Amino acid sequence: MAGHFEATPGGGAAVALDEVEIAILRSLAVQLLELIGPGDEPTEGEDPLAALFAEGPSEPPADPAVARLFPDAYSNEDEELRAASSEFRRFTEIDLRDRKREDALAVVRSLDTLQPAGEESVVLTLDAEGSRHWLGSLNDLRLTIGTRLEVSDEDEGQGGSLYRLPDSDPRKPMVMAYLWLGALQETLVETLMPE
Repeated sequence: MAGHFEATPGGGAAVALDEVEIAILRSLAVQLLELIGPGDEPTEGEDPLAALFAEGPSEPPADPAVARLFPDAYSNEDEELRAASSEFRRFTEIDLRDRKREDALAVVRSLDTLQPAGEESVVLTLDAEGSRHWLGSLNDLRLTIGTRLEVSDEDEGQGGSLYRLPDSDPRKPMVMAYLWLGALQETLVETLMPE
């Protein structure tokens, strides 16, 4: 189980994590929360129902990593498609941000329940809902890191350049995190697939 998820009864998953892995995952999830931004809470005296009908932004984010998390719905090849993307974003981005925030918070909260002792690994056990939150957050983390590293499909293959970076390359720690998150994500997907 060390380093990969295994299925548990009831549609959940479990993984053994050591103290360093817990710290890395928690740090990355907190950074993801900062990137996504805070949720919109109704101001005091404001009707909470009105917040349900709030409209989101109509322009794509300027930060490439955030834009990767919240992509345009349609290509921007012509003015009509740009307008449709803008309209789609306006009505969906708030909910998408809320879901991504909820996924990342679930990761942080589940990691906060673990009490590793020294170099010993502890087992994180997730129910089906927790597994889905983790899967969403692992995907978001990989998208964000991959965008920051400017990863292409050619880079990712077993013979790709990500696997051949020298230790002196400053990108190496983030590449190692990216590849590790990919392995975690892949094994979690496998646990959630019906047999």
